[in-house]
Amino acid sequence: MTAVDYVFWVFAILTVGSAAVVVSARSLIYSAFALLFTFFGVAGLYVLLGADFLAAAQLLIYVGGILVLLLFGVMLTHKIYDLNLRTEKTQLLPGLIIATGLFIIVAAVAFKTQWPQAARLPAPTTHEIGRMFLGEYLLAFEAASVLLLVALIGAAMIVRRKKDA
Repeated sequence: MTAVDYVFWVFAILTVGSAAVVVSARSLIYSAFALLFTFFGVAGLYVLLGADFLAAAQLLIYVGGILVLLLFGVMLTHKIYDLNLRTEKTQLLPGLIIATGLFIIVAAVAFKTQWPQAARLPAPTTHEIGRMFLGEYLLAFEAASVLLLVALIGAAMIVRRKKDA
C-alpha cells in the first residue's frame, strides 16, 4: 500500500466514524460537532480525487456556512425555549437492517466492477469549471441564480405574511 492509500483510509474511517456518531449521539450538539468531522473527511476525499474546487466548496459552504448556522441556531434556541435537546433512538432495528442491505448491495457492485487503473495524477479542476461557467454554461448558470433569487424572495414573503390575513 502506498501513502495515498493510507491517507484514503484515514479519511474514509474519519468520515464513516463521525457519520455514525452524527446519527447515534443522544445530544444534538454532539451530533453537530461530529458533522464537522464528517464534512472535513468528505473534503479530504475530494482532494484525493483531484476535485480541488469541490473540496474548497465543501469547506466553505458546508463547514463555514451551514454547520456554523446550525450550531448557532441550536445553541441560541435551546436557552430561549428551554428545550431538551436529546434525540430519541426509534426504529433502530429496521434502520440497521436497511443500512446493512444497502451496504451489501453497494459492496457487491463495487467488487464486480472493473475499475480502471489511474495512470496519471488528476489535474486541477478549478480553471476548467470557471471556463465552463463563463462560457458554454453561462445561460444555465445565470438562470439558476435568478431561480434561487426568486425562491429566496418567495420564502421571505411567506415568512413575513401577516397573521390576520
